[in-house]
Amino acid sequence: MFRRFANFLLRILFNILLKVKKIGAGNVPAQGPFIAMINHIYFLDPILTGALAPRFIVMMSKIENYNNPLFALILNLYGSFPIRRGELDLRAIRTSLHVLREGQGLLVAPEGTRSLTRTLQQGRDGMALIALRTDAAIVPVAINGQEQFMHNLKRLRRTPVRMVFGEPFYFRPRKDVPHREQLRRMTSEAMYRLAALLPPEYRGVYSDLENATSQFIAPYEPRQG
Repeated sequence: MFRRFANFLLRILFNILLKVKKIGAGNVPAQGPFIAMINHIYFLDPILTGALAPRFIVMMSKIENYNNPLFALILNLYGSFPIRRGELDLRAIRTSLHVLREGQGLLVAPEGTRSLTRTLQQGRDGMALIALRTDAAIVPVAINGQEQFMHNLKRLRRTPVRMVFGEPFYFRPRKDVPHREQLRRMTSEAMYRLAALLPPEYRGVYSDLENATSQFIAPYEPRQG
């Protein structure tokens, strides 16, 4: 109930403050586990994705946000869980695996933290590992324009935001490639999928789309059970 009410209020607020152009929301699987893979350049990114996606998505939040008792209460009621950035957080990994094995959606920023350059940084391999262990579909979610929010708010202007839900896919492991190398290449292929949904100036280290491959990616098909 709290999640639904919170998302209802957020959608009203975003409609007042933003002009969101949402594209491809039908690409989110109607059922089964999936990972919403976002680019992260502004504090609004996970909130926008969680509120505007057609299915509820469980979100991680940096553990520092739980230092404020009121904020921690809101995050817990919403169903978020803490993650320690910059280290191997086994508790957060176990929680992520549980969320997906329960058939839910999970929000992941594969870069690990917010990009200070507002462009894509090198992706980390944690998302690929979690997706492989749970057989979850990956939905790239590209957002741009939101970084102008405070600038426009001070001028009482609504901020245009573009949110694109890309086509979902699965990772396809190969026996002839070492595990670590597989994870690295899966991460790269997924990040290129995300980059292709963004305007060129946001693509960062994945600007060279001609280098994108799909050797470890399989198209999404609804799976039974």
